[in-house]
Amino acid sequence: MIREVGQVEALFRYPVKSMAAERLEVATLGWYGLGGDRRLAFRRVDDRSGMPWLTASKLPSLLLFSPHPHDGVNGDLPSHIRTPDGRDMVVFGEELSQEVEHRYGAPVEMMQLRHGIFDEASISLIASDTVREIGRVAGRSLDVRRFRPNIVVRSLRSVPFEEDEWLGGVLSFGEGTDAPSIVVTMRDERCSMVNLDPDSASPFPEVMKAIVRMNQNNAGIYGAVTRIGRLRIGQTIYLRATKEK
Repeated sequence: MIREVGQVEALFRYPVKSMAAERLEVATLGWYGLGGDRRLAFRRVDDRSGMPWLTASKLPSLLLFSPHPHDGVNGDLPSHIRTPDGRDMVVFGEELSQEVEHRYGAPVEMMQLRHGIFDEASISLIASDTVREIGRVAGRSLDVRRFRPNIVVRSLRSVPFEEDEWLGGVLSFGEGTDAPSIVVTMRDERCSMVNLDPDSASPFPEVMKAIVRMNQNNAGIYGAVTRIGRLRIGQTIYLRATKEK
């Protein structure tokens, strides 16, 4: 059965892992997520683990670095990073690495990975009603960017955590047999990054506490791409369930 579940309310990508979000009106959904999403990241040089990437959970001020193209040139990858104090630095320049090293206190190196640098999956979604309800319980209005989604859904039902019901189903964006689509693979188990304000990097621990109490520390969903195509604000989202509930 196919049913309409909502619309695309917002689109985001994160050109450099854990740095500021880029809000989009349209986006290309490829086999490895949104074009230009998390293709760059700082690697902790002395870390020999399988996840050596520097994230805002270890350096909160990383959220305040803003990737952007130079002189308005469009492209999936940024050429420069604006620092929290307003200086523009070349993405692969020594000056930027030194700035981040100084803040973190250990050597780092900018890396580029063709298929992106993801914790769990290449595409993430959350419903705006979920964010509002978490904020209500936490006692503060929350910016959706705290949750680092690629796609924000305006749900028809306005039920918080409705995304959990889509697990195992296929979401398609727009109409027609060639509409881009993803299969919903897992719930998004949250880490302390949701506590960080995206504009100040100030912590507010009540956010994660609320998610733990309300939904076993899950908020939003992950997906795997099953059909590539174009996403845009306002697109209708359809769910095809793959099994009976």
